Amino acid sequence: MTEPVPSGQAVPGPELAGPTDPAGWLTLPDVAERLDVSISKVHQMIRDRELLAVRRDGVRRMPADLVANETVLKHLPGVLNLLSDAGYDDEAALRWLYETDDTLPGATPAAALSGDQAREVKRRAQALGF
Repeated sequence: MTEPVPSGQAVPGPELAGPTDPAGWLTLPDVAERLDVSISKVHQMIRDRELLAVRRDGVRRMPADLVANETVLKHLPGVLNLLSDAGYDDEAALRWLYETDDTLPGATPAAALSGDQAREVKRRAQALGF
């Protein structure tokens, strides 16, 4: 477990954030297939901060659990925009989403986004900008 990080700061450390299981990641063509959209639409969604993709092993990927039931998690775009406004780059946003938080059911903001605590995750992301 890592030490708590003051509000507004990215989680330190060289470790890469996100799912630890390789099966927990989707390539962008996989995302396009899952969402039933073109790859260019996936690229546009990343630019518009509707999706989050980072490089792993030289390939842009995104955590599979951020795409559920053939759609993007409802609150993900809002959270990504709030984190961007707070100065988080994609890696820092991914770290924040996957940092263990014992005060959230599911233990991480990413897990809580798919449940009843999504608005709380959004509120916490908004507070990072202050």
